[in-house]
Amino acid sequence: MERSDCIASLWQKRTYERLKLHLPKKFCQLPDFPFPDHYPEYPTKKQFIEYLEMYARNFDISPRFNECVEAARYDEACGLWRVRTSAGGSEAEYICRWLVVATGENAERLLPDIEGLKEFGGEVIHACEYKCGESFRGKKVAVVGCGNSGMEVSLDLCNHGAKPSMVVRSSVHVLPREIFGKSTFELAMLMLKWLPLWVVDKILLVLAWMILGNIEKYGLKRPSIGPLELKNTRGKTPVLDIGALDRIKSRDIRVIPGIKEFTRSAVELLNGDKLEIDSVVLATGYCSNVPSWLQQTEFFSNDGFPRSPFPNGWKGEDGLYAVGFTRRGLSGASADAMKIARDIGTLWRHSLKHYNKQKVPIHRRCIATFQSN
Repeated sequence: MERSDCIASLWQKRTYERLKLHLPKKFCQLPDFPFPDHYPEYPTKKQFIEYLEMYARNFDISPRFNECVEAARYDEACGLWRVRTSAGGSEAEYICRWLVVATGENAERLLPDIEGLKEFGGEVIHACEYKCGESFRGKKVAVVGCGNSGMEVSLDLCNHGAKPSMVVRSSVHVLPREIFGKSTFELAMLMLKWLPLWVVDKILLVLAWMILGNIEKYGLKRPSIGPLELKNTRGKTPVLDIGALDRIKSRDIRVIPGIKEFTRSAVELLNGDKLEIDSVVLATGYCSNVPSWLQQTEFFSNDGFPRSPFPNGWKGEDGLYAVGFTRRGLSGASADAMKIARDIGTLWRHSLKHYNKQKVPIHRRCIATFQSN
């Protein structure tokens, strides 16, 4: 079931044009189908969408598009899941033995509650609506958020002649995308095979300081927890720098502290400064929407993520599964998908054996009693 009209709707409809994979392609491919050899190490948005479409064609995956799941619940009376959907004004109900929740970590955009934002007179958009910085040329733009999206949107605005100010409300880890010509992520995964996580975090931070310098003097305060530990425990991804930091150092991108409130044409910062702006881009992330439609289950917590931490968050009870909630990108989704497929396959084969055992001829004796008048 897919509520949109295409596969990979997040990539096709809610991403900016300059987006590329931040990790090498070998860490982002799906099961049994590697990226084409001629693709670059970091595929573009267009190439990644093409890859997903090739994947769907290759395995004859045909989602039911424009069909939105309104509710799903487990019916204990019949031991099956009942999934209610809507499509084009009509409703349907699907009855199934297994239910795989694959709506992901980024199903809905997160909108911050900032005083005065609704009264601001300029354009306000979420990063999912941002496409290119050309329409902001010459404008003063406040980018709220300093994650990978906030950094890259700020860089794109800068490259198109806008004047971005990036709002940094909390601490952030910034790492180089590559270290000594090798992917930082790949290097970290390699070190984790031999070293404990806290040691790898220390090494990454030392290398980041050697390559990027002291970023705190530019208003980017590092968290007290290491980048990998922070990702694993809180799901906060470190920023992989692809050029934004140089524009921050040159003051082309201005780093500003948290916002106190918006006015009609300006923003007042927590330090008391006032900044005139024309537009706002909310790079404030996304959230899961599972609690809004999945009913009567304790498998998911209120934030829409499995209660059991990785790597045990892929399987619940009564045939319920979850894929894509590991906070480990496509590699985590692929790992979950293979576990789920193997588990359902095992259960299916077991049920067939049980069914075949029951197919033994049973002879019944029928005794009829006739009573004459």
